[in-house]
Amino acid sequence: MPLTLDDVDRFEASRPRLEAVAYRMLGSASEAEDAVQETFLRWQAADTGRIEVPEAWLTKVLTNLCLNQLTSARARRETYVGQWLPEPLLAGDPMLGPADTAEQRESVSYAVLVLLERLSPNERAVYVLREAFDYPHREIAEILDITEASSQQIFHRAKKHVADGRARTRTEIDEAAARRIIDEFLAAASSGKTEPLVQLLTGDAVAVGDGGGKVPARARAFEGALAVAKFMRGLFKPSEAKRALVGGSPDVYAWSANGDPALVVVLDGRVIGVMCLEVADDGIMAFRNQVNPDKLERATRLWAADDRGEPLLRVF
Repeated sequence: MPLTLDDVDRFEASRPRLEAVAYRMLGSASEAEDAVQETFLRWQAADTGRIEVPEAWLTKVLTNLCLNQLTSARARRETYVGQWLPEPLLAGDPMLGPADTAEQRESVSYAVLVLLERLSPNERAVYVLREAFDYPHREIAEILDITEASSQQIFHRAKKHVADGRARTRTEIDEAAARRIIDEFLAAASSGKTEPLVQLLTGDAVAVGDGGGKVPARARAFEGALAVAKFMRGLFKPSEAKRALVGGSPDVYAWSANGDPALVVVLDGRVIGVMCLEVADDGIMAFRNQVNPDKLERATRLWAADDRGEPLLRVF
C-alpha cells in the first residue's frame, strides 16, 4: 500500500529524533543517515494503518538496524588504519539531538562516544535510549525484545563501563569560557614554546588523531602533558611541507563540536580538520583530532551553509 501524505509527514516529524538516536548508536553521521533512510523504506513497505504507535515502531526498526550495523562495524574497526574516532558534529547540527539535561549533553560528547565503542551492541542501545532519550525500561525492553529487568541490568552495566573509562569528570563550560580556553591554547600553540602549552594541560593529557589511512595521523596517542605539548607546538609550526601536504594555508576557527570547545580547520571552504578539546577543572585533558575526509563531509556541508565570521588564525 503506498504511503499517504500523512504517513510521510509522520515519518518526517520523527526523522530528527531517529537521526539523533542512530548517530549516538553508530558514531557516524553518514551511517546514521543511511540507517534512517532504510527505516523509511521499511515504513514505506509496512501496513501503516495497523501500526498503533508509529514512534515506537520506527524506533524499534531503527534500533535493530543499528544493532546489525554495530556487529559488522566491530569487524571493520579491527582493520581500520590507525586510531578510530567518531564523526564530529558541529554546534547547531540537528543530529546532536536533545541537550536539555547534563546526561543528554554528556551522551553525545566526543569522549563518551569513544567509550561507547567498548560496549556490546545491546549495552550501547540500552545506554543511548535510556541516558540520552529517557526511554522507560519497559519501552526499551519491547524495542530490544528483552525483559524489563534485563534492560535495567544492561543499563547499569553499561553506565558503569562508561564511568570506569573516564579518567576524570568532564567540565561543562559555557560559550564564553570555551572561547577563552581556545584563545589561550592557540596563543600557546603558536608561540613556538613548549612551557606555555604544558601549563594549560593536565598531567595525564592525551592527543589522538584519526586520519583513516587517508591523511597522516600517528597510530598511537601522545600521552602526558610534555609529549602532547611538543606535538601541538610542532603541529602549529608553519612549514612549506605542511602547506604542500594540505594544498595551502588553512584557516582556524573557534567553534564547538559535540558540546566541547573545538577548532575547525577550513581550506577553500572545505573542513579538513576538527579538533575537539576535553576540559577538566585543572586544564585540557584531551585533544581528539578528526582529519579523515570521509568523516568531515557533513561538517563541510553545514559549515558552508552559514557565515562563520573571521578565522582566529591562519596556520602553516
